[in-house]
This record gives sequence, C-alpha cells and structure tokens, in this order.
Amino acid sequence: MRIWLFIAGLAGASGVILGAFAAHGLSARMAPDALRIFDTGARYHLVHAPAIGLAALAMRGAALRPARLAAALFLAGIVLFSGSLYLLAWTGQPVIALITPAGGLAFIMGWLALGLAGLKLEER
Repeated sequence: MRIWLFIAGLAGASGVILGAFAAHGLSARMAPDALRIFDTGARYHLVHAPAIGLAALAMRGAALRPARLAAALFLAGIVLFSGSLYLLAWTGQPVIALITPAGGLAFIMGWLALGLAGLKLEER
C-alpha cells in the first residue's frame, strides 16, 4: 500500500508539473491543437493519480489483488494514454496516437478492477 500511495503522489505531482508546463511554457511554442492534445493528456494524468491512491487504500484482505491490479492499470494508463498524447503533441507524429487506445483500455480495466476490489472489501 505504501509504495502505491507514493506512486500516486509522484503521479499527481508530475501531472501538475506537466499541466503547468503546458500552460506556461508551451503555449508560445505549440500550435493550439497540439496544446489541446497535451492538455487532454494532463487532465487524464491528474484524474488517475488519485485513483491510484484510492486503489492503494483498498489494498487489504480479499480486495488486495484487484486493488493492486487497478493501481497497476491506472499507472499503465497514465504512461500509455497520457504519455502518448504528450509525445504526439510534442512531436506531431501521428503514429504515436496508435498507443493511446491501449492506455484508454487500461484506464477502463483499472476502474473495473477497482469496482471489484470495492465488492471484496470487508466492512469494519
């Protein structure tokens, strides 16, 4: 649980840094369309950083395995979905966008795994 909470903190911090970088450092260097793509990546990055933390808090008892899976899928989604959008915005290479759906699928599967973890949590 501690490692995943740490990862959630790093993911949140890096999402804020990248979002601020886009707003203040890239606005003069990137075309508006590319900036919107980068911003979409940052938005999904920031939404899923606390989701990793939520999954970490569910890592106990029968919910341990699906919660751990959810955290890993959320992290994979950040890397694949947000990362591919960051690269697409920065390089303009459309082939990079082929990675994005895999990240979106990881996000969806992460939410489903988190829901399963919720069903397996024991009430105290």
